[in-house]
Amino acid sequence: MKKSEYYELDLLRLLGALWHRFWAILLSGLLLSGAGFAISSYVLLPKYEAEALMYVNNTSSSLGSTSFSISSSELTAAQSLADTYIIILKTRATLNEVIEKENLDYTYEELSEMVSSETVNSTEVFSIRVTSNDPQEAMQIANAIAKILPQKISNVVDGSSVRVVDYAALPEEAVSPNVIKYTALGFLVGAILACGIIVIFALMDTLIHEEAYLIETYPYPILAVIPDHAKPNQTPTYHRANRNVSKAEESV
Repeated sequence: MKKSEYYELDLLRLLGALWHRFWAILLSGLLLSGAGFAISSYVLLPKYEAEALMYVNNTSSSLGSTSFSISSSELTAAQSLADTYIIILKTRATLNEVIEKENLDYTYEELSEMVSSETVNSTEVFSIRVTSNDPQEAMQIANAIAKILPQKISNVVDGSSVRVVDYAALPEEAVSPNVIKYTALGFLVGAILACGIIVIFALMDTLIHEEAYLIETYPYPILAVIPDHAKPNQTPTYHRANRNVSKAEESV
């Protein structure tokens, strides 16, 4: 039967290797953090986000000639209605009308990627967010959707309507890229990369750097140790195994 091979990992040795190469870990982290800062500050284009708020109004509905009241609880909370309106917002008909009225140089797919919407804290209010490289354009598109959407919803859902709570304002600060996030992420990636390389080299290192490793690992005596001439103050080290061998030679 073939014996399984076992590889013993000396965690203290790996930690020692990381500690002795701490300068390399720090340097790698600083280099990649600088790269992350440069990319986020000078390469990536800033993106601005404009937000408009809409209110779901469904105080009554009609079925034929019969009118009746519908509360949010009867429609499984107002959020379900808002989710329905969000779907209508993202339809091709709605966004194509926005493109046509605002003379936008976007396709439906491109504009759809720029627009996002969600309910606000599970209430009857939902937001319309538009992200663009141009803050003026982001505000323009968000307000155009807010103006067009109520008519689109009333054409689809009988008895329901949407009102504008707040039109979008001109965004003053970019929402991305986050310079601090990119810088911190660069430092983390650099440090992890350096640690991985150091650990791999430590595991691949098959050289024996000190006699203590042989004494602790193998039950064989050490007959001699080659001194390290790079350390002029190094004193010879003698082990009990060496003295036992010497006494055996004297008795012979």
